[in-house]
Amino acid sequence: MGIQRIESVTYGIDDVDECVRFFGDFGLFLLERTEEHAVFETLTGQTLHLDTVPGPPLPPPVEAGPTIREVVWGVDTPDELARLVAELGRDRKVHESADGVHHTVDESGFGVGLTLARPKNADVTPRPANVSGSVDRWNSALEPLTRAFPLRMCHVALNIVKAGREEAVAFYTERLGFRPTDVVEPMGVFMQAPGDDDQHTMLLCHRPDRAGVNHIAYEVPGFDDVIEGGNYMIERGWREARKLGRHTVGSNVFRFLHAPCGGRVEYAADMDRVDDTYETRVHETTPPHHIWALRSNRDQQDAPAT
Repeated sequence: MGIQRIESVTYGIDDVDECVRFFGDFGLFLLERTEEHAVFETLTGQTLHLDTVPGPPLPPPVEAGPTIREVVWGVDTPDELARLVAELGRDRKVHESADGVHHTVDESGFGVGLTLARPKNADVTPRPANVSGSVDRWNSALEPLTRAFPLRMCHVALNIVKAGREEAVAFYTERLGFRPTDVVEPMGVFMQAPGDDDQHTMLLCHRPDRAGVNHIAYEVPGFDDVIEGGNYMIERGWREARKLGRHTVGSNVFRFLHAPCGGRVEYAADMDRVDDTYETRVHETTPPHHIWALRSNRDQQDAPAT
């Protein structure tokens, strides 16, 4: 089948201590830590690498400051991995490192890696919910979650320049097998990996005229995790980047936070799942960013007088 999921992400960073504190609060699990780098893991075994001196085989950064340097994609079988590596090797250098990752560069300058997927099972028991006619919780009160522990990195969003955006998208769709699910002509292309059933695994966003990190989304089990995870991060002193809401494209509940590694991270839950019968939607104008976003009377009180 091909690419199944995000296997790992590497950021070039400035401050190891700050990034370790952030992702520890965010709910990832620290595997390794030195003065120059740290490695975290999700519950399903994906790894996040934070490095102050990332070098070869990674390409130069696409923007100044902390940013994503490489996304490594997990492939289902050795035969598929060999096929994809050979396909990329037709017109660019591909370097295999000792850990079995094949490294190259996409059309926008971001590092791209391919390796065998090594998923871990994560036991997930969604919180039972009650509604008239469908009662799932009897004689049991809910307790606070307090914080969130992400299951997985579910999608990555990268900013690309408008010039050459068709070639940038074609690298992923024609060379790596991603499928466009929603094409927003003024803004970007949402794509699904061949072995994933999320509505999108990747977004190439051509709103700005320079490449850079946009965000990585982390799936959590449910709505409460999004809210309580975001609340915990704010209590720990981190800054929210967008109000709680539910996206239009993908339908997932979201909460964004500014991250010291560059860009933002997102708690996400309840993403649309789509199969091969889902037809690509093409939007000539950009749809609303969200179906709903949190509002309160304070929004009116804080608004400037007109």
